[in-house]
Amino acid sequence: MRFTCDKNELSAAIVKASRCCAQKSANPALEGLLIEAGNKVTVTGFDLRRGIYASIDADIPEPGSIVLNTRLFGEIVRRLPDGEISVSSSKDFATVISCGKSEFRITGLDPEDYPLLPEVDCRNNLALPQGTLRDMLEETIFAVSDNEARPVYTGALFDVAGDELTIVACDGYRLSLRKEPLEKCDMEQGSFIVPGYALQDAEKICLDDTEPVTIHVGAKHVSFTAGGTVLITRRIDGEYLNYKKSIPDDNPIRIKVKRTELARVVDRVALVILDKMKSPLKFRFDYDSVNIMCCTAAGFADDTCFSEGDGEGLEIGFNNRYMLEALRSAPADELVLCLKNGFSPCVIKAADGDDSFKYMILPIRLRADN
Repeated sequence: MRFTCDKNELSAAIVKASRCCAQKSANPALEGLLIEAGNKVTVTGFDLRRGIYASIDADIPEPGSIVLNTRLFGEIVRRLPDGEISVSSSKDFATVISCGKSEFRITGLDPEDYPLLPEVDCRNNLALPQGTLRDMLEETIFAVSDNEARPVYTGALFDVAGDELTIVACDGYRLSLRKEPLEKCDMEQGSFIVPGYALQDAEKICLDDTEPVTIHVGAKHVSFTAGGTVLITRRIDGEYLNYKKSIPDDNPIRIKVKRTELARVVDRVALVILDKMKSPLKFRFDYDSVNIMCCTAAGFADDTCFSEGDGEGLEIGFNNRYMLEALRSAPADELVLCLKNGFSPCVIKAADGDDSFKYMILPIRLRADN
């Protein structure tokens, strides 16, 4: 195998593919990157759960393939000077990497030991701008569960209805929802669950705001194609929460707040909460103000955020991290907190009526001494 390509393009492909390399595996080849030179140069990382391959243009006088150590190959390419980089390997897997006056000689592995990535049978195809999907994932996946006892919630639900995509994440204590129109959809209605670890990768490969990302949905696998990069992952089987019935819409108390101001107050008051202390923040909703306080063995904090609306003195407890992550992720400057009583969820929406996102946070019961 022998090819010449742009150093920066190869380095970017390595960074993308290395996200899916196995850290430890009984098959040493899975700890490396598969480099294939055919019509293009393709760099592949695969850990048997999900895989990424990125293709770049190159001059390829001798097609072939090799498996190279992920860290070593990546660091060599990253530190070489900008310009054309040449990679060649022999039948005994000896590999030469050169650029300008720099040259490295390393040993690779047999590409025959590298397992094939699964094929997606592409029963349904969806497309939307890369920037849109990236924003949807960034604003929802914080609520994906890490509890393996309920594997269905370790992923996010992709729900398709008509020409609209809704992404929902839920961990049993909070829920995040984002929806946007699709540019292309040959799936009239249906849903599938994508693992959280793959969603982080999907977010990272969506680099172009305007170019489309295509989602191919198969019976067992899902793929995301963004430019020359493809992510393939298994689907999660199971019955997901009926989110449409889970988000209450009978909340009589509506408090309008500025997102950044409330987030700052929550962040300040939470300073007295240490890792070993799971004390909730106590929110008191009065007329045109939200008072937040917390008392722990580490100390006491009290602060107030201006608001619009009358909370009628409602007191309710929330996990500081859950509230803060929702506030920081919300794609609107002004929000409405929809409340009913001290035992019902808080629903967070855009103050201007935009229904493209909703967050729901369950309350924490306050002790008498809170």
